[in-house]
Amino acid sequence: MTNDLVVVLPGITGSTLRTEDGTLVWSPTAGALVNAIKSFGRNVNALRLPQGIGDEHPGDGVEPVALMDDLHLIPGVWTPVKGYDRLLDRLRILGHTETKGNLLPVPYDWRLSNRYNANRLRAIVQPALERWRAAHPRNADARLTFVCHSMGGLVARWYIEKCGGADHTRKLITLGTPYRGAAKALDQLVNGAHQRLGPLSFDLTVFARTLPSLHQLLPEYACIESSSHPGGLAKTVEVEGGVPELDSGMALDAMLFHTDLRAAEARRARSLTTTHAIVGTKQNTPTTARLHNRRLTLRTDYSGQDLYGDGTVPLVAACRADVPMNSNTLRRVPDQHGNLQRNKAALDELESVLTTPDLVVRAPALATHLRLDVPEVIGAGEPLTVRLAAASGIPRAVRLTVTDEGGRLEEARVVVAGAEPTEVVFEGLKAGAYGVGAEGTGPGSPVAGVGTDILVWG
Repeated sequence: MTNDLVVVLPGITGSTLRTEDGTLVWSPTAGALVNAIKSFGRNVNALRLPQGIGDEHPGDGVEPVALMDDLHLIPGVWTPVKGYDRLLDRLRILGHTETKGNLLPVPYDWRLSNRYNANRLRAIVQPALERWRAAHPRNADARLTFVCHSMGGLVARWYIEKCGGADHTRKLITLGTPYRGAAKALDQLVNGAHQRLGPLSFDLTVFARTLPSLHQLLPEYACIESSSHPGGLAKTVEVEGGVPELDSGMALDAMLFHTDLRAAEARRARSLTTTHAIVGTKQNTPTTARLHNRRLTLRTDYSGQDLYGDGTVPLVAACRADVPMNSNTLRRVPDQHGNLQRNKAALDELESVLTTPDLVVRAPALATHLRLDVPEVIGAGEPLTVRLAAASGIPRAVRLTVTDEGGRLEEARVVVAGAEPTEVVFEGLKAGAYGVGAEGTGPGSPVAGVGTDILVWG
């Protein structure tokens, strides 16, 4: 076991938020996601950020409280993500606990710039590291090890490279971090939230467009179809006339965030060898985009080739620009973005990086990997259509389940997943949040499980 201080950073929307009077404005609990979204919608005007906030705090009294334990989703902002309880439990099993002082979950105000949150992180982790070092003589050489999901990896990278954190950090371990952004963020900023959510969707669209953090999730790589650019793809800030509905100043600043970070990492050779990226694979993932009549249409291919990803972060953006997609340094797990931090194979990979055993535990080499497509939001009364395929093309029996927020089984079916997608329709889901899972039919099954979540809006 390492004697380092392990710091855990969640992704966007993964920290609870409260106002200075103690009111929780974003804190879903088990079985209450729909009510949490409604409550958030009622408070969203007060949570919007002022124009031109940049890397500052708005002074609105909103504070982060804790990491999410349960399923969380804000339509129009990001992907459904399950809580961080399993991740924290695995770290505690390995001997890292809050009471001992060598485990530090750090919530942050995910509305704000990653630069702001990195500077705030410095003020939290460096005193905590000094306390841990002073707790026992054997901790004298302890350093920081970061375990980050999604956008949390961007916050940690900026702290390490731009806020003096490199001198204190041993390892950076990321799960599903969009190193080069995600086309999904572009879609949400341009096209807005789901219209089926009624008045709430409009409010959330306007809210989303005030967030520096969401802009810093924009794709840094060339992703918008353009006949006038090399390879037929242009970067977000290269589109002639600009991208509709996208704040050009915020987009340019976001690209500068990635450029500065990339340059800082290039100047420090050890940044490459101390970074461990666990990436999601095999899932249909928005990768490029086409603009037409001021609307954006996402595509899953890149230059005619479908490279997949974790359903949210495409493989082309899931690692640093100086790391090839076929690099043996990447750890690949076939699952959805919002489930990576709970996936057993991913947690085994995390454990192997933390403990450095002789044998690195990986998902079974001969496992059948599944490709799962599930809508994020449907209306109550609408049928839920799930599409399932075997990435290898070899037909396998798969148990497909739908569970409610409390984990209780709603329905289960055994289907055959092959090269062509199998469509399975579930009827009669009431308003609420549900988990959709696909796994083998028995203990000896060679199928690697995949899971994601859906919101049924009443």
